[in-house]
Parts: sequence; C-alpha cells; structure tokens
Amino acid sequence: LNIRRDHLLEDAFNKIMLASKKDLAKCKLYAQFDSEDGLDYGGPSREFFFLLSRQLFNPYYGLFEYSANDTYTVQISPMSAFVDNYHECSPSRPVALSDLESLDNEFHQSLLWIKEHDVTNEVLDLNFAVTEEIFGQAKERELKPGGRNIAVTEKNKKEYIERIVRWRLERGVADQTESLVRGFYEVVDPRLVSVFDARELELVIAGTAEIDLGDWASNTEYRSGYHDGHPVIQWFWQAIERFTNEQRLRLLQFVTGTSSVPYEGFSALRGSTGPRKFCIEKWGKPNSLPRAHTCFNRLDLPPYPTPEVLYEKLLLAVEETNTFGIE
Repeated sequence: LNIRRDHLLEDAFNKIMLASKKDLAKCKLYAQFDSEDGLDYGGPSREFFFLLSRQLFNPYYGLFEYSANDTYTVQISPMSAFVDNYHECSPSRPVALSDLESLDNEFHQSLLWIKEHDVTNEVLDLNFAVTEEIFGQAKERELKPGGRNIAVTEKNKKEYIERIVRWRLERGVADQTESLVRGFYEVVDPRLVSVFDARELELVIAGTAEIDLGDWASNTEYRSGYHDGHPVIQWFWQAIERFTNEQRLRLLQFVTGTSSVPYEGFSALRGSTGPRKFCIEKWGKPNSLPRAHTCFNRLDLPPYPTPEVLYEKLLLAVEETNTFGIE
C-alpha cells in the first residue's frame, strides 16, 4: 500500500477494498508513505494501522461517536447511515446488560440498580419508551407497541432492561453493526475469537494501555557501551518516570511503531523477524536528537551531558517526529 498521510483514510479504503478476501486473510501487508523513504519490515505498517484507527474512529468522519460524555469509548454512529459506503467500511451475538459497562457506565449503573432492587414501592416514573435525539431533535421511541402507556414494574422490569439495553446498543446502527461484524469474520475465523469474552478479546487485540515501567526496564537491552548502570541510561529511566502515561505511549509509538503493549508484556514485543526486545543503543553527538528504528524496536540515544538535556531532547523527538526515512 502506498499511502498519502493527508489522504490516509481515503487511500486505505480504496486500496484495501480492491484486495480479495483471500489476500486479506493470507497475505502480508506492506505499507509505504508517499514521498517518504522507508522499507517496511514492520514499523511503517504498524504506524499505518495506528494512524488508520485514529482516523477511522474520529467522530469527525461520522462513522463513530463517543458513547458517553465522560469516556473516550466510541460506538457506531446512527449518522453513519448517511456516509457513502458505510456498509463497506464496517451475525451479531445477543446483547447483555454487561455490554453497556464500558460503553456508558452511568447508564449501566442505573439499569443495574433497577435489576438488583425491588421497584414496587419506588417512584421511578419509567415506561417502555425512551427519548432519543435525531438530527438535533428529541423524539420519543416506544420499546414495544403501546410502550408509552406501560409502566415499569417489578414483574416486567426484566423485559424492560432487555429492551432498553438492546435499544441503547443498537439504536439506528443494527445494519452497520452487522456489516462490521461480518467484515471482521471475513478475515478472522469466528472460532478463533469465540473463546474470549469482550475484555479478553480487547486485551489480545489491542494490548494494554497502561505501561508497567518495571516490566519495560527489565525487558530492555543495551548496545554500544550502554548498560544498566550507565548514567545516561539512569537519566533515561528517570525521564520516563517524569513522563505521563500518554507520553510514555508516544515514546513506545516512536520506537516500535505501536502505542500498545502486548498482553504478555514487554517480553513479547516483536520486530521484523519475530520477538525483539526494546533496545537502547549509544549513538550520535550530544547535540543530536534521538532516532528510532521501528522495525527493530531500537532507540538510538546520544550521550547527553545532563539529565535535563536528555529529558528535553527525548520529549521533542517523541512529540514532533512523524515521518520515515532511509540513511
């Protein structure tokens, strides 16, 4: 794939849709960014998937939206029905109350309270109807025929929870969800993922977003004169301790091409030829910026004179670098 950074989503869509299902399932993908030198031994393709996911799930494009005001979790947007080829961009399993927890925790907690408490003497003023916003206008939708006139009671609350959970998860997006799942199963055998629950599958696919500094340090190699006790290496880990988790993820992205850690931890990081640990090599002059070899999970770190210089140079490299090149 030859991809233009400023047209990444468009280029990716057009070129991937030309590939056959067999090629998508069996062939290896190589990515190259237009006007950038770089051989894809793993780094550019990891960068491509990172950037693609960031754009694909950006609410600006109308395919997905934030699922709640207090979370970065996204869900399929009802507006995606008006996006060209939305079916192409994306059999659903039965939904459950637990599916709401990561999507909209506040809503999940309110339904959980109803499930676990006797509502006979509670003044909840609930019925089998909901109010939803469509194109900025509030409209009432009945969860069943005549639902606005059916009050929620202890006797029928189980049905109410089942219906409102399905509405919350599928409101206006049942067709899109079906397309997304069908597309996923075209390239991943359903039998391979059926053994996982939602949290396990997320961990297997995306890894963990919280970085364990101890695990990172114990699975890092050093080259060209650096070692655990070297002052520059000690300053490096001191700088990482000062970083926020987001900055640590950016550093991981800078060096490895991916911003997540495998669920097995840093020992399972992979390079172009298989397992390859995070590596720091002594390279460059004290006024140079760090550089990265994403195909080999290697950081070239100059021998900086002070911990503050190292911190500033490392932060600048992490936050400003976004292209590939060949020396």
